[in-house]
Amino acid sequence: MAIKTWIYWIGGNHEQQAHEIGSLLTQQGIDIQDFDSCHSCGPGMIFSSEVTPEICEQLRELSCNGQIQVLACCCTAISGDAAWRLMEAGASDVLVCKECSMAVYEISARLQRWEDVDRMLNSPTVQGVLMGESHTLKTILRQVVEVAHFTDCSVLIQGESGTGKELLAKLIHARDSRPNKGDLVILDCSTIMPELSGSEFFGHERGAFTGAVAARDGVFALADGGTLFLDEVGELPLTLQAQLLRVIQEHTFKRVGSNAWQRTSFRLVCATNIDLWKQVQRGVFRADLYYRIASFVCHLPPLRERPEDILPLAYYFLKECRLNQEPPVLDAPVQEYLLRREYPGNVRDLKQVVARMLCRFAGQGAITVGCIPPDDRPARTGSRDAWRAADFERTIRVALARGMGLKTISRESEKTAIRIAVDANGGNLQRAAQRLGVTSRTLQLWRAAQRQENK
Repeated sequence: MAIKTWIYWIGGNHEQQAHEIGSLLTQQGIDIQDFDSCHSCGPGMIFSSEVTPEICEQLRELSCNGQIQVLACCCTAISGDAAWRLMEAGASDVLVCKECSMAVYEISARLQRWEDVDRMLNSPTVQGVLMGESHTLKTILRQVVEVAHFTDCSVLIQGESGTGKELLAKLIHARDSRPNKGDLVILDCSTIMPELSGSEFFGHERGAFTGAVAARDGVFALADGGTLFLDEVGELPLTLQAQLLRVIQEHTFKRVGSNAWQRTSFRLVCATNIDLWKQVQRGVFRADLYYRIASFVCHLPPLRERPEDILPLAYYFLKECRLNQEPPVLDAPVQEYLLRREYPGNVRDLKQVVARMLCRFAGQGAITVGCIPPDDRPARTGSRDAWRAADFERTIRVALARGMGLKTISRESEKTAIRIAVDANGGNLQRAAQRLGVTSRTLQLWRAAQRQENK
Protein backbone atom coordinates (compact mmCIF):
# COMPACT_ATOMS: atom_id res chain seq x y z
CA MET A 1 0.00 0.00 0.00
CA ALA A 2 1.39 3.40 -0.99
CA ILE A 3 2.26 5.94 1.68
CA LYS A 4 -0.29 8.77 1.70
CA THR A 5 0.73 12.34 2.37
CA TRP A 6 -0.17 15.95 1.55
CA ILE A 7 1.79 19.10 0.71
CA TYR A 8 0.97 22.64 1.80
CA TRP A 9 2.98 25.62 0.61
CA ILE A 10 2.81 29.20 1.78
CA GLY A 11 3.36 31.75 -1.01
CA GLY A 12 6.81 32.73 -2.26
CA ASN A 13 8.91 31.48 -5.14
CA HIS A 14 9.32 27.98 -3.69
CA GLU A 15 5.99 26.70 -5.06
CA GLN A 16 7.72 25.36 -8.18
CA GLN A 17 10.28 23.56 -6.05
CA ALA A 18 7.52 22.03 -3.95
CA HIS A 19 5.76 20.81 -7.09
CA GLU A 20 9.01 19.28 -8.35
CA ILE A 21 9.58 17.50 -5.08
CA GLY A 22 5.95 16.34 -5.11
CA SER A 23 6.42 14.92 -8.62
CA LEU A 24 9.57 13.05 -7.57
CA LEU A 25 7.82 11.67 -4.49
CA THR A 26 5.00 10.39 -6.70
CA GLN A 27 7.59 8.57 -8.81
CA GLN A 28 8.83 6.96 -5.57
CA GLY A 29 5.36 5.46 -5.04
CA ILE A 30 4.14 8.02 -2.50
CA ASP A 31 0.49 8.98 -2.88
CA ILE A 32 0.15 12.77 -2.58
CA GLN A 33 -3.49 13.49 -1.83
CA ASP A 34 -5.63 16.59 -1.95
CA PHE A 35 -4.71 18.81 1.00
CA ASP A 36 -8.20 19.79 2.11
CA SER A 37 -9.47 16.22 2.42
CA CYS A 38 -6.31 14.57 3.69
CA HIS A 39 -4.39 16.82 6.05
CA SER A 40 -6.48 16.07 9.13
CA CYS A 41 -5.93 12.33 9.02
CA GLY A 42 -2.34 11.72 8.02
CA PRO A 43 1.24 13.02 7.88
CA GLY A 44 2.20 15.80 5.51
CA MET A 45 4.66 18.56 4.59
CA ILE A 46 4.60 22.32 4.81
CA PHE A 47 6.93 24.31 2.52
CA SER A 48 8.16 27.82 3.29
CA SER A 49 11.06 30.04 2.28
CA GLU A 50 11.29 31.78 5.66
CA VAL A 51 10.26 31.29 9.27
CA THR A 52 7.74 33.88 10.44
CA PRO A 53 5.15 33.99 13.26
CA GLU A 54 2.45 33.42 10.61
CA ILE A 55 4.21 30.25 9.41
CA CYS A 56 4.46 28.96 12.97
CA GLU A 57 0.76 29.64 13.58
CA GLN A 58 -0.15 27.83 10.36
CA LEU A 59 2.04 24.91 11.43
CA ARG A 60 0.26 24.70 14.78
CA GLU A 61 -3.04 24.41 12.99
CA LEU A 62 -1.83 21.88 10.40
CA SER A 63 -0.22 19.67 13.02
CA CYS A 64 -3.08 20.12 15.52
CA ASN A 65 -0.46 21.21 18.06
CA GLY A 66 1.79 18.25 17.36
CA GLN A 67 -0.86 15.55 17.10
CA ILE A 68 -0.32 15.05 13.34
CA GLN A 69 3.13 14.37 11.89
CA VAL A 70 4.17 17.37 9.79
CA LEU A 71 7.57 17.84 8.14
CA ALA A 72 8.59 21.49 7.89
CA CYS A 73 10.50 21.90 4.62
CA CYS A 74 12.54 25.10 4.32
CA CYS A 75 13.67 26.09 0.85
CA THR A 76 16.53 28.24 2.18
CA ALA A 77 18.99 27.78 5.03
CA ILE A 78 17.63 28.73 8.45
CA SER A 79 19.18 29.35 11.86
CA GLY A 80 19.06 26.92 14.75
CA ASP A 81 16.71 29.25 16.61
CA ALA A 82 14.29 29.24 13.66
CA ALA A 83 14.38 25.43 13.53
CA TRP A 84 13.49 25.23 17.20
CA ARG A 85 10.60 27.66 16.72
CA LEU A 86 9.20 25.33 14.05
CA MET A 87 9.55 22.35 16.35
CA GLU A 88 7.80 24.21 19.18
CA ALA A 89 4.99 25.06 16.74
CA GLY A 90 4.33 21.35 16.18
CA ALA A 91 6.72 20.20 13.45
CA SER A 92 7.86 16.59 13.78
CA ASP A 93 11.09 17.44 11.96
CA VAL A 94 12.69 20.30 10.03
CA LEU A 95 14.41 19.74 6.69
CA VAL A 96 16.27 22.23 4.49
CA CYS A 97 15.55 21.32 0.85
CA LYS A 98 18.45 22.70 -1.16
CA GLU A 99 18.66 19.87 -3.70
CA CYS A 100 15.41 18.27 -4.83
CA SER A 101 16.77 14.74 -5.37
CA MET A 102 18.37 14.60 -1.91
CA ALA A 103 15.30 16.18 -0.33
CA VAL A 104 13.09 13.49 -1.84
CA TYR A 105 15.26 10.78 -0.31
CA GLU A 106 15.15 12.41 3.13
CA ILE A 107 11.40 13.06 2.94
CA SER A 108 10.69 9.49 1.81
CA ALA A 109 12.69 8.07 4.71
CA ARG A 110 10.76 10.12 7.25
CA LEU A 111 7.38 9.35 5.72
CA GLN A 112 8.22 5.63 5.68
CA ARG A 113 9.25 5.73 9.34
CA TRP A 114 6.06 7.54 10.35
CA GLU A 115 4.00 5.07 8.31
CA ASP A 116 5.69 2.13 10.07
CA VAL A 117 5.15 3.65 13.51
CA ASP A 118 1.50 4.45 12.75
CA ARG A 119 0.91 0.89 11.59
CA MET A 120 2.40 -0.48 14.82
CA LEU A 121 0.41 1.97 16.95
CA ASN A 122 -2.80 0.66 15.35
CA SER A 123 -1.84 -2.99 15.83
CA PRO A 124 -3.53 -5.20 18.47
CA THR A 125 -0.25 -5.52 20.40
CA VAL A 126 -0.38 -1.79 21.12
CA GLN A 127 -4.12 -1.05 21.13
CA GLY A 128 -4.80 -3.81 23.64
CA VAL A 129 -2.05 -2.80 26.08
CA LEU A 130 -2.28 0.86 27.08
CA MET A 131 -5.66 2.47 26.52
CA GLY A 132 -6.34 6.18 26.21
CA GLU A 133 -7.22 9.04 23.90
CA SER A 134 -5.05 11.80 25.38
CA HIS A 135 -2.37 13.46 23.30
CA THR A 136 0.06 12.84 26.16
CA LEU A 137 -0.38 9.07 26.09
CA LYS A 138 -0.34 8.87 22.29
CA THR A 139 2.92 10.82 22.17
CA ILE A 140 4.50 8.47 24.72
CA LEU A 141 3.35 5.37 22.84
CA ARG A 142 4.70 6.74 19.55
CA GLN A 143 8.13 7.33 21.10
CA VAL A 144 8.22 3.97 22.88
CA VAL A 145 7.13 1.96 19.84
CA GLU A 146 9.77 3.64 17.69
CA VAL A 147 12.54 3.03 20.23
CA ALA A 148 11.45 -0.57 20.81
CA HIS A 149 11.26 -1.55 17.14
CA PHE A 150 14.12 0.39 15.56
CA THR A 151 16.75 0.27 18.34
CA ASP A 152 18.05 -2.13 20.98
CA CYS A 153 18.81 0.54 23.58
CA SER A 154 17.97 0.21 27.26
CA VAL A 155 14.81 1.92 28.51
CA LEU A 156 14.06 3.47 31.89
CA ILE A 157 10.35 3.86 32.70
CA GLN A 158 9.47 6.28 35.49
CA GLY A 159 6.01 6.84 36.89
CA GLU A 160 3.81 6.56 39.94
CA SER A 161 2.44 3.24 41.10
CA GLY A 162 -0.43 2.02 38.92
CA THR A 163 0.42 3.99 35.78
CA GLY A 164 1.21 0.89 33.69
CA LYS A 165 5.01 0.57 33.80
CA GLU A 166 5.00 -3.22 33.53
CA LEU A 167 2.51 -3.10 30.65
CA LEU A 168 4.83 -0.69 28.85
CA ALA A 169 7.79 -3.02 29.44
CA LYS A 170 5.82 -5.89 27.90
CA LEU A 171 4.96 -3.66 24.95
CA ILE A 172 8.64 -2.85 24.40
CA HIS A 173 9.44 -6.56 24.35
CA ALA A 174 6.54 -7.30 22.00
CA ARG A 175 7.62 -4.63 19.48
CA ASP A 176 11.32 -5.58 19.65
CA SER A 177 12.29 -6.60 16.12
CA ARG A 178 15.19 -8.95 16.92
CA PRO A 179 14.95 -12.23 15.01
CA ASN A 180 14.58 -15.34 17.19
CA LYS A 181 13.93 -13.12 20.18
CA GLY A 182 14.08 -14.76 23.60
CA ASP A 183 11.71 -14.44 26.54
CA LEU A 184 10.76 -11.49 28.70
CA VAL A 185 12.14 -12.11 32.20
CA ILE A 186 10.70 -10.03 35.05
CA LEU A 187 12.36 -9.41 38.42
CA ASP A 188 10.89 -7.20 41.14
CA CYS A 189 13.93 -5.68 42.85
CA SER A 190 11.90 -4.70 45.92
CA THR A 191 11.27 -8.38 46.81
CA ILE A 192 14.86 -9.61 46.62
CA MET A 193 16.27 -10.95 49.88
CA PRO A 194 19.83 -9.60 50.39
CA GLU A 195 21.28 -13.04 51.21
CA LEU A 196 19.84 -14.50 47.98
CA SER A 197 20.39 -11.54 45.66
CA GLY A 198 23.48 -13.05 44.04
CA SER A 199 21.59 -16.21 43.16
CA GLU A 200 18.60 -14.26 41.81
CA PHE A 201 20.78 -12.36 39.36
CA PHE A 202 23.72 -14.67 38.61
CA GLY A 203 22.39 -18.11 39.46
CA HIS A 204 24.37 -20.61 41.53
CA GLU A 205 26.10 -23.97 41.38
CA ARG A 206 25.05 -26.96 43.40
CA GLY A 207 26.47 -26.74 46.90
CA ALA A 208 27.45 -23.07 46.54
CA PHE A 209 25.77 -22.34 49.87
CA THR A 210 23.56 -24.06 52.44
CA GLY A 211 20.34 -25.14 50.76
CA ALA A 212 21.74 -25.02 47.19
CA VAL A 213 20.82 -28.64 46.45
CA ALA A 214 20.81 -28.09 42.68
CA ALA A 215 22.29 -25.67 40.15
CA ARG A 216 20.05 -22.74 39.20
CA ASP A 217 20.02 -20.10 36.47
CA GLY A 218 19.64 -16.46 37.45
CA VAL A 219 17.86 -13.78 35.46
CA PHE A 220 21.02 -12.89 33.50
CA ALA A 221 21.05 -16.38 31.97
CA LEU A 222 17.27 -16.67 31.62
CA ALA A 223 17.07 -13.36 29.72
CA ASP A 224 19.82 -14.24 27.24
CA GLY A 225 18.57 -13.30 23.77
CA GLY A 226 15.45 -11.67 25.21
CA THR A 227 14.49 -8.82 27.52
CA LEU A 228 15.26 -8.36 31.20
CA PHE A 229 12.75 -6.18 33.04
CA LEU A 230 13.91 -4.93 36.44
CA ASP A 231 10.91 -3.49 38.26
CA GLU A 232 11.57 -1.02 41.10
CA VAL A 233 15.23 -0.81 40.10
CA GLY A 234 15.70 2.08 42.54
CA GLU A 235 15.50 -0.45 45.39
CA LEU A 236 18.79 -2.14 44.44
CA PRO A 237 21.54 -1.77 47.05
CA LEU A 238 24.79 -0.12 45.93
CA THR A 239 26.74 -3.40 45.98
CA LEU A 240 24.33 -5.03 43.54
CA GLN A 241 24.31 -1.90 41.40
CA ALA A 242 28.06 -2.27 40.86
CA GLN A 243 27.68 -5.92 39.89
CA LEU A 244 24.85 -5.16 37.49
CA LEU A 245 26.94 -2.43 35.86
CA ARG A 246 29.71 -4.92 35.08
CA VAL A 247 27.30 -7.37 33.44
CA ILE A 248 25.79 -4.60 31.28
CA GLN A 249 29.26 -3.43 30.19
CA GLU A 250 30.98 -6.78 29.70
CA HIS A 251 28.00 -9.04 28.87
CA THR A 252 29.58 -11.73 31.05
CA PHE A 253 28.91 -13.09 34.55
CA LYS A 254 29.76 -16.00 36.83
CA ARG A 255 27.33 -18.12 38.80
CA VAL A 256 27.70 -18.06 42.57
CA GLY A 257 30.20 -20.83 43.40
CA SER A 258 31.57 -21.09 39.85
CA ASN A 259 34.81 -19.95 38.24
CA ALA A 260 33.49 -20.16 34.67
CA TRP A 261 32.41 -17.04 32.85
CA GLN A 262 29.15 -17.13 30.90
CA ARG A 263 28.07 -14.74 28.18
CA THR A 264 24.66 -13.11 27.99
CA SER A 265 22.99 -10.55 25.78
CA PHE A 266 19.64 -8.99 26.62
CA ARG A 267 17.70 -5.80 26.25
CA LEU A 268 17.39 -4.08 29.61
CA VAL A 269 14.17 -2.35 30.64
CA CYS A 270 13.97 -0.83 34.12
CA ALA A 271 11.12 0.80 36.00
CA THR A 272 10.82 2.85 39.15
CA ASN A 273 8.21 4.96 40.92
CA ILE A 274 10.83 7.37 42.30
CA ASP A 275 12.89 10.09 40.66
CA LEU A 276 16.05 8.10 39.97
CA TRP A 277 18.14 11.15 39.10
CA LYS A 278 17.43 12.60 42.56
CA GLN A 279 18.65 9.30 43.99
CA VAL A 280 21.86 9.74 42.00
CA GLN A 281 22.31 13.23 43.44
CA ARG A 282 21.75 11.87 46.95
CA GLY A 283 24.41 9.23 46.37
CA VAL A 284 22.13 6.21 46.81
CA PHE A 285 22.11 5.27 43.12
CA ARG A 286 25.22 5.01 40.98
CA ALA A 287 25.52 7.67 38.28
CA ASP A 288 27.38 5.31 35.92
CA LEU A 289 24.59 2.73 36.21
CA TYR A 290 21.95 5.40 35.67
CA TYR A 291 23.51 6.42 32.36
CA ARG A 292 23.68 2.76 31.30
CA ILE A 293 20.04 1.97 31.96
CA ALA A 294 18.64 5.33 30.81
CA SER A 295 19.49 5.38 27.11
CA PHE A 296 15.84 6.29 26.66
CA VAL A 297 13.77 7.64 29.55
CA CYS A 298 9.99 7.39 29.47
CA HIS A 299 7.86 9.29 31.99
CA LEU A 300 4.40 7.76 32.39
CA PRO A 301 2.11 10.55 33.66
CA PRO A 302 -0.38 9.93 36.48
CA LEU A 303 -4.06 9.71 35.60
CA ARG A 304 -4.75 13.17 37.04
CA GLU A 305 -2.57 14.66 34.27
CA ARG A 306 -4.52 12.93 31.49
CA PRO A 307 -8.20 13.09 32.52
CA GLU A 308 -9.25 12.55 28.88
CA ASP A 309 -8.29 8.89 29.36
CA ILE A 310 -10.54 8.22 32.36
CA LEU A 311 -13.77 7.39 30.49
CA PRO A 312 -12.08 5.41 27.64
CA LEU A 313 -10.27 3.37 30.30
CA ALA A 314 -13.47 2.85 32.27
CA TYR A 315 -15.27 1.49 29.21
CA TYR A 316 -12.29 -0.73 28.40
CA PHE A 317 -12.39 -2.22 31.92
CA LEU A 318 -16.16 -2.71 31.65
CA LYS A 319 -15.67 -4.66 28.44
CA GLU A 320 -12.80 -6.63 29.97
CA CYS A 321 -14.80 -7.57 33.07
CA ARG A 322 -17.94 -8.56 31.16
CA LEU A 323 -16.00 -10.88 28.83
CA ASN A 324 -18.45 -12.22 26.23
CA GLN A 325 -21.37 -10.09 27.44
CA GLU A 326 -22.31 -6.69 26.09
CA PRO A 327 -20.78 -4.14 28.48
CA PRO A 328 -23.18 -1.65 30.09
CA VAL A 329 -22.90 2.08 29.51
CA LEU A 330 -22.27 4.71 32.18
CA ASP A 331 -25.01 7.25 32.73
CA ALA A 332 -24.13 10.96 32.92
CA PRO A 333 -23.89 11.31 36.75
CA VAL A 334 -21.55 8.29 36.92
CA GLN A 335 -19.38 9.71 34.16
CA GLU A 336 -19.18 13.00 36.05
CA TYR A 337 -18.31 11.12 39.24
CA LEU A 338 -15.47 9.25 37.54
CA LEU A 339 -14.10 12.43 35.98
CA ARG A 340 -14.13 14.33 39.29
CA ARG A 341 -12.83 11.49 41.49
CA GLU A 342 -9.19 11.37 42.59
CA TYR A 343 -7.13 8.27 41.74
CA PRO A 344 -4.16 7.92 44.09
CA GLY A 345 -3.60 4.45 42.63
CA ASN A 346 -3.89 5.77 39.07
CA VAL A 347 -5.12 3.36 36.37
CA ARG A 348 -5.08 0.40 38.75
CA ASP A 349 -7.28 2.41 41.12
CA LEU A 350 -9.77 3.23 38.33
CA LYS A 351 -9.94 -0.45 37.35
CA GLN A 352 -10.88 -1.43 40.90
CA VAL A 353 -13.55 1.31 41.06
CA VAL A 354 -15.13 -0.04 37.87
CA ALA A 355 -14.99 -3.60 39.21
CA ARG A 356 -16.74 -2.56 42.44
CA MET A 357 -19.52 -0.80 40.52
CA LEU A 358 -20.05 -3.91 38.40
CA CYS A 359 -20.52 -5.98 41.57
CA ARG A 360 -23.66 -3.94 42.34
CA PHE A 361 -24.89 -3.69 38.75
CA ALA A 362 -28.07 -5.58 37.81
CA GLY A 363 -30.22 -5.61 34.71
CA GLN A 364 -29.44 -4.60 31.15
CA GLY A 365 -29.48 -0.79 31.43
CA ALA A 366 -26.84 1.75 32.33
CA ILE A 367 -24.62 1.79 35.39
CA THR A 368 -26.18 4.38 37.68
CA VAL A 369 -25.10 6.19 40.86
CA GLY A 370 -26.70 3.42 42.94
CA CYS A 371 -24.00 1.05 41.64
CA ILE A 372 -21.31 3.13 43.31
CA PRO A 373 -20.49 1.46 46.67
CA PRO A 374 -21.12 3.65 49.75
CA ASP A 375 -17.43 3.87 50.62
CA ASP A 376 -16.67 5.20 47.13
CA ARG A 377 -19.31 7.87 47.07
CA PRO A 378 -18.38 11.55 47.41
CA ALA A 379 -18.54 12.98 50.92
CA ARG A 380 -21.22 15.43 49.80
CA THR A 381 -23.17 16.13 46.64
CA GLY A 382 -21.78 19.12 44.76
CA SER A 383 -23.90 21.84 43.22
CA ARG A 384 -24.15 22.47 39.50
CA ASP A 385 -21.31 24.96 39.93
CA ALA A 386 -18.99 22.45 41.64
CA TRP A 387 -16.84 22.08 38.52
CA ARG A 388 -15.36 25.50 39.18
CA ALA A 389 -12.02 24.87 40.86
CA ALA A 390 -10.20 27.38 43.02
CA ASP A 391 -7.70 27.92 40.19
CA PHE A 392 -10.53 29.10 37.94
CA GLU A 393 -11.58 31.80 40.39
CA ARG A 394 -7.95 32.76 41.00
CA THR A 395 -7.41 33.22 37.25
CA ILE A 396 -10.43 35.53 37.00
CA ARG A 397 -9.17 37.57 39.95
CA VAL A 398 -5.74 37.97 38.31
CA ALA A 399 -7.35 39.05 35.03
CA LEU A 400 -9.50 41.65 36.77
CA ALA A 401 -6.51 42.92 38.73
CA ARG A 402 -4.68 43.48 35.45
CA GLY A 403 -7.51 45.59 34.09
CA MET A 404 -9.12 43.07 31.76
CA GLY A 405 -12.82 43.55 31.08
CA LEU A 406 -15.62 41.02 30.85
CA LYS A 407 -15.43 40.79 27.06
CA THR A 408 -11.70 39.99 27.10
CA ILE A 409 -12.08 37.43 29.88
CA SER A 410 -15.04 35.77 28.11
CA ARG A 411 -13.21 35.69 24.77
CA GLU A 412 -10.05 34.17 26.28
CA SER A 413 -12.10 31.60 28.23
CA GLU A 414 -13.91 30.62 25.03
CA LYS A 415 -10.64 30.32 23.08
CA THR A 416 -9.10 28.17 25.82
CA ALA A 417 -12.15 25.87 26.01
CA ILE A 418 -12.19 25.42 22.22
CA ARG A 419 -8.45 24.75 22.05
CA ILE A 420 -8.66 22.13 24.83
CA ALA A 421 -11.66 20.42 23.22
CA VAL A 422 -10.04 20.35 19.77
CA ASP A 423 -6.76 19.00 21.19
CA ALA A 424 -8.55 16.37 23.26
CA ASN A 425 -10.35 15.11 20.15
CA GLY A 426 -7.29 14.92 17.93
CA GLY A 427 -8.20 17.98 15.87
CA ASN A 428 -11.61 16.58 14.91
CA LEU A 429 -13.90 19.62 14.87
CA GLN A 430 -17.11 17.60 14.78
CA ARG A 431 -16.31 15.66 17.97
CA ALA A 432 -14.98 18.81 19.64
CA ALA A 433 -18.21 20.63 18.76
CA GLN A 434 -20.29 17.83 20.30
CA ARG A 435 -18.22 18.04 23.48
CA LEU A 436 -18.70 21.82 23.64
CA GLY A 437 -22.40 21.68 22.82
CA VAL A 438 -22.10 23.77 19.65
CA THR A 439 -22.24 23.04 15.93
CA SER A 440 -19.15 22.17 13.91
CA ARG A 441 -19.97 25.22 11.78
CA THR A 442 -19.37 27.38 14.86
CA LEU A 443 -15.87 25.98 15.27
CA GLN A 444 -15.13 26.37 11.56
CA LEU A 445 -16.11 30.05 11.77
CA TRP A 446 -14.02 30.44 14.90
CA ARG A 447 -10.96 28.90 13.19
CA ALA A 448 -11.45 31.18 10.17
CA ALA A 449 -11.62 34.20 12.48
CA GLN A 450 -8.40 33.10 14.18
CA ARG A 451 -6.63 32.88 10.83
CA GLN A 452 -7.85 36.37 9.96
CA GLU A 453 -6.57 37.76 13.26
CA ASN A 454 -3.12 36.26 12.66
CA LYS A 455 -2.71 37.82 9.22
